[in-house]
Amino acid sequence: MSRRNGRSAAGRAVLTTLTALGVLAGATLAGAAPAGAAPAGRRIAPGVTYRQFDVDAAKGTARVHLLTVDLANPHVRVGLLYPGTVAARATVSRLADAAGAVAGVNGDFFHITESQHPGVEATGAPVGPAVADGQVLKAAVPKGQRFGPALPPGTDTREVLGVGTDRRARLDRLSLTGSVGTPQGTLPLKGLNQYALPVNSVGAFTARWGGASRERAVCGTDTQRSAPCSEDTYEVKVRDGRVVSASGTPGGGTIPADTTVLVGLEEGARKLRELSVGDQVRVTHTLTAASSEVPYAFAIGGFPIVRDGAPLPGLDDETSAVRTAVGVKGGGRQLLLLALDGAADHRSGLTVHEEADVLRSLGAADAFNLDGGGSTEMVTRDTGDRAVTVRNHPSGGAERPVPNGIGVFSTG
Repeated sequence: MSRRNGRSAAGRAVLTTLTALGVLAGATLAGAAPAGAAPAGRRIAPGVTYRQFDVDAAKGTARVHLLTVDLANPHVRVGLLYPGTVAARATVSRLADAAGAVAGVNGDFFHITESQHPGVEATGAPVGPAVADGQVLKAAVPKGQRFGPALPPGTDTREVLGVGTDRRARLDRLSLTGSVGTPQGTLPLKGLNQYALPVNSVGAFTARWGGASRERAVCGTDTQRSAPCSEDTYEVKVRDGRVVSASGTPGGGTIPADTTVLVGLEEGARKLRELSVGDQVRVTHTLTAASSEVPYAFAIGGFPIVRDGAPLPGLDDETSAVRTAVGVKGGGRQLLLLALDGAADHRSGLTVHEEADVLRSLGAADAFNLDGGGSTEMVTRDTGDRAVTVRNHPSGGAERPVPNGIGVFSTG
């Protein structure tokens, strides 16, 4: 009998009795006990409800925190929470309060550490594409440069959960389409505000990147994150459509709104060396959707775990962990934002396959996995409160700064 067919009932995530549990103030997270009752189906705002329940899983009981968001409600929307630039981090509670969100969860996997390249700083930038308020923030790093658990077969770093201008949520894949027009010809643009560029390529960094060093962008390869940093690099600054400076190594610091920094490695570096100060350069970039023709108002990276009501083949059913995920139901008109509790009694969590099963049991036709572990967090703000409250126990005992998240907004 195969491992999957031989799993016991506890091996599949099974919904158990709803439990009335409490909320946690952000200042008292470490070792805190629930601070008050939160009944099942508590209304946070018009079209937004919150509840908690337990799940019997292979490694123990997992506690689920669930937000149900009705996108058909004209007073409700979701959007990207982020610190204002790509290469920056803040806690989910701080991001939600700054944006005026009534609820939120953490988002994409990110460049959390850089132990493999001594002297190079981690940027904190996310792995996948990001769109905020209809504006493209960044593109995806090469698959071999990502952080996070193994991807399901057939998926890559370009996967997104997005909400279109039609207010419907969907899973999609966003690829960078861009070019660099120079006096010598047109070069393909292969990167946008991302911590790792493909080999032999040219990437662009704009004001949306922030002030973090661009040095990490030329380290590793498309298939090996730990590969050495390239020694064949070149950087060109373009201001108001003309080259204003060049350097043999990637730099850092805030990029002005009228400036684009082009970073090349190997063949890309050799092409950029052909430019001279004063040359005219035109940089274009956009993210092209694989399936939807509706423009995205919001999109965030991660990876799919359920499509058309079925779990993706090859989902991990061995490693249990605290996780964050999103389910899509009702033809994209409803979102299920799920965050597991990281308290000691529940920290065993769920496998990715069990997580998919939970969301399917809740009616999700599609589901998408986000960053987990110490990043997993859910916050909500009750009517009349000036700040959000952390609903789950982060597994690290305190909120972890993250680069982005999903915010829920209400005008009701």
